Amino acid sequence: MRIATWNVNSIGPRLPRVVDWLGSVRPDVLCLQELKCGTEAFPFDAVREAGYETAAYGIGRWNGVAIVSRVGLEDVTRGLTGEPTFEDKTDARAIGATCGGVRLWSVYVPNGRDLENPHYNYKLAWLSALEATVREEQARGLPFAVLGDFNIAPTDADVWDIGVFAESTHVTEPERKALAALRDLGLSDVFPRPLKYGHPFTYWDYRAGNFPNNKGMRIDLVYADARVADGVTDSYVDRDARKGKGSSDHAPVVVDFEL
Repeated sequence: MRIATWNVNSIGPRLPRVVDWLGSVRPDVLCLQELKCGTEAFPFDAVREAGYETAAYGIGRWNGVAIVSRVGLEDVTRGLTGEPTFEDKTDARAIGATCGGVRLWSVYVPNGRDLENPHYNYKLAWLSALEATVREEQARGLPFAVLGDFNIAPTDADVWDIGVFAESTHVTEPERKALAALRDLGLSDVFPRPLKYGHPFTYWDYRAGNFPNNKGMRIDLVYADARVADGVTDSYVDRDARKGKGSSDHAPVVVDFEL
């Protein structure tokens, strides 16, 4: 089975790239984040023509997630258990579904903005709700993985220069403890191989020079239970999908595994 995750940074302008990518890479399931559209505005027909059905969750201009599958799409769940709000609003940041007998979640973890911003505490509360949801999902007894833009670099090596990020979100101890809590539940960080350079970054800011100079971060992650993780035959960051004009600032992460 081949699964993938990709923060597309707006599905509208990125749709031709996504459709072409589905046709060339042929994942069984693709988890999407940052759709920047409401559910009804998702391009279901274009994705269906590519051979995939979609479960989407979006509420407007910001955030939004989806699961695109060619191996079935059942028991769709939108939102987390006990999911917090921010400024009295619920974001569309998590969607789960059963695809080909595997339970998968696509998540777009809040950014946190900066350490003094209320969004940072919202991020930590959201991650706590994710942990609670994973606990419930494990009771289903299905092979399980949660994929997406976690907006957390698991280690100092997962940013191009820790000195630049030392006083920022994405690398703080509370955020990393939230990832450790998922590992304590039996999930593993499926570490991908890079297509270039020595470390598999998944995000590069649009600022000039960041991508060609590999000034990136590994924040798009696949956390899987032992049944998935132990069966992994390959995992890689599709850096080529980040190239060229009109690309997302994230690259897809692809995981092949056997059950």
